[in-house]
Amino acid sequence: MIRKLINFIASLFRPRKRRKVRRYILTLLVAAAALPIFAAGNDDAPIQDNSFLVEEAYNQEPGVVQHIFTFSRTHAGTWAGTFTEEWPVGGLRHQFSYTPVFVRNDGIRSNDFALNYRLQLVGNGESRVAVAPRVTLLRDAVQVMLPASVVVTPHIVTHWNAGATSYPRTLTAGQSVVWLASHRVNFLVETVWTHTDHQTDVVVSPGLRWSYNLPHGLQVVPGIALPYDRTQHQRSAFLYLSFEHPFRGES
Repeated sequence: MIRKLINFIASLFRPRKRRKVRRYILTLLVAAAALPIFAAGNDDAPIQDNSFLVEEAYNQEPGVVQHIFTFSRTHAGTWAGTFTEEWPVGGLRHQFSYTPVFVRNDGIRSNDFALNYRLQLVGNGESRVAVAPRVTLLRDAVQVMLPASVVVTPHIVTHWNAGATSYPRTLTAGQSVVWLASHRVNFLVETVWTHTDHQTDVVVSPGLRWSYNLPHGLQVVPGIALPYDRTQHQRSAFLYLSFEHPFRGES
């Protein structure tokens, strides 16, 4: 199953099939996005998930855990996969998460492991402005990030990131605009800037995510994006899947 998924993503970049595959994907996206619109009423919980490449500034609510899977593949064949679990610690103010990272580049596989702590410094998921600085311990580095989220209108939310990683020395900035087309379907455009001693990259990524609200408080959010590295002139495909649910028997 995983191999079929990888081969399908790779077919996105075959010149002869590109137009046909894009039409096929567009049809799937429209159908998938339409399902939750007609499947439930407005009393369902709205999506308040991560952007795909840009971090939101909302910690997990007390008693709620989130599991996040991502997979990306570039035109050149490099792929990366992550799995993240986000847990509240004693309430909304403190959050702990961990992320195994798996990468394959030029036939060489590598991995890393991140331990993350995030402080809800300003606001929360119901505030117009929220700020939640994060500190991450990697295998060979330390990363700091300052995410901020701003609700512009009832249908437009923006997320802003600024941060640095100690090794290799990297500066990062990101911004995303999320259009809440409905409480269960979001369109987003993300821009990420990274700078190291050797190069600077700018990635622009349009994407779509939608939700399924299931019994017992479970919310499932699939998503897809098509990042484009404007510096390297390289396209990618990005897949996202999250599960959020109560624990300790809460509902």
